[in-house]
Amino acid sequence: MTAPQTRSRRVIAIPLGMALATALAFLPNVSASAAPAPDTAGVADAAAKISAEATPLSYVVNIRAGHGPSSQVKKAIARAGGTIVTSYDKIGVIVVHSSNADFAKTIRKVRGVESAGSTRTAPLPAQSTTDVGTPKVLTSEQVADVDAAAGQDPLEPLQWDLPAIKADKAHEKTLGSKKVTVAVIDTGVDDTHPDIAPNFDRDASVNCVSGKPDTTDGAWRPSAAESPHGTHVAGEIAAAKNGIGVTGVAPGVKVSGIKVSTTAGFFYTEAVVCGFMWAATHGVDVTNNSYYTDPWYFNCKNDPDQKALVEAISRATKYAEKKGTVNVAAAGNENYDLSADEITDPVSPNDSTPSERVIDPSECLDIPTQLPGVVTVAATGAKGIKSSFSNHGLGVIDIAAPGGDSTRFQTPAPPATSGLILGPLPGGSWGYMAGTSMASPHVAGVAALIKSTHPHASAAKVKALLYAEADATPCTKPYDIDGDGKVDAVCEGPKNYNGFYGWGTADALDAVTK
Repeated sequence: MTAPQTRSRRVIAIPLGMALATALAFLPNVSASAAPAPDTAGVADAAAKISAEATPLSYVVNIRAGHGPSSQVKKAIARAGGTIVTSYDKIGVIVVHSSNADFAKTIRKVRGVESAGSTRTAPLPAQSTTDVGTPKVLTSEQVADVDAAAGQDPLEPLQWDLPAIKADKAHEKTLGSKKVTVAVIDTGVDDTHPDIAPNFDRDASVNCVSGKPDTTDGAWRPSAAESPHGTHVAGEIAAAKNGIGVTGVAPGVKVSGIKVSTTAGFFYTEAVVCGFMWAATHGVDVTNNSYYTDPWYFNCKNDPDQKALVEAISRATKYAEKKGTVNVAAAGNENYDLSADEITDPVSPNDSTPSERVIDPSECLDIPTQLPGVVTVAATGAKGIKSSFSNHGLGVIDIAAPGGDSTRFQTPAPPATSGLILGPLPGGSWGYMAGTSMASPHVAGVAALIKSTHPHASAAKVKALLYAEADATPCTKPYDIDGDGKVDAVCEGPKNYNGFYGWGTADALDAVTK
């Protein structure tokens, strides 16, 4: 793997027509341009005058929850060369910009500050975009080639993932409640897409990229140059059953877009905190989080900067859950055993110059997916076994769901032709993607169906039902996904709780009948 990377939990997106004709080689990470390393020349100490050449970074400063920053903390931030962008008083997280290279070191010594750290290792970006390409539009001829049965949306026969979790049977009972909203914390959602527009919740949508909510109309949408990731995820959850395109896992619930990704594809702490806090205060029942928080794949608590990032996002996820929100997250696409004694991380920090490091995944966390209370989702392919790329780990993975896999590894039954997951793309088209990014929204959709069936259930109750209703899935032994005679991953644990599938494979039918 090389860095920098876009950090959405995705493998690849390809146009539908191309996917039907071409074998796919999986690409777990997709390159994105990043800003150059920060220039901190001219900063001598906390009291030094910040030079005109110095470059600003973003910080989180964590104080006692429930109170705004005291006058003492405010003055200390200003003296250290910081400017407060916003403050989340309920959880005691302050977002600050500063060009002082010693800002975090200085502010950590201030009375009342519990932790503080830089959210990135590269400067704050200029207001420009990076062209990452636009997916090709699905042609009318390609749509016409699909023979849908009565009651199916036109492209539903290609969605092998729906019967894999019994969502097709669940839809015969209910499509879900419009009183339930799932927020897609991601790269942005194209709410004008005909499969998403009928179920889009504008009031629960926002742009959080700066760390401060931007409620400008349409601010939650991705530009043409940005990733289609969030739109695809939103469609997997709640694409309307309206005679157009595909069908979501919960096609009767609402879906919102909370944009937290920069134009270059980075998900920074201040944006993620903003996203969870927005969801918590705007009636969101479930959040989907198909990304890891940049620039560190794993955040080590023995590092003061990384410790502060873990603390800030932990406070936000806990607050959201306390307010009734179920947080669902993708486990990652590197085939890591997250319960191993050590993992080699070669990509951090991914926004400047990464260096290989060996970490203990019990002490260095992939956030938000490894945070307490967050539902961690592994991916399965069309044959129902762990996807070749999916991270795993006994005691880490909570549940599994379809995320797709190389068609040559796991070929679906006809009429589906691709082992990937079909969903909407910005601009009114459809295409295939795969990854734990695609598994997580399936679970988010099932959680939304549970909430629809049990409208007064707490977040803890919804999670308990999600796990209890999952179909127990035994370890795949030996796991030789490419058939070369070598074991590609080791699964530990019994049928009803193991490192590949957690409590089992998500079950949408049980979600609406039990």
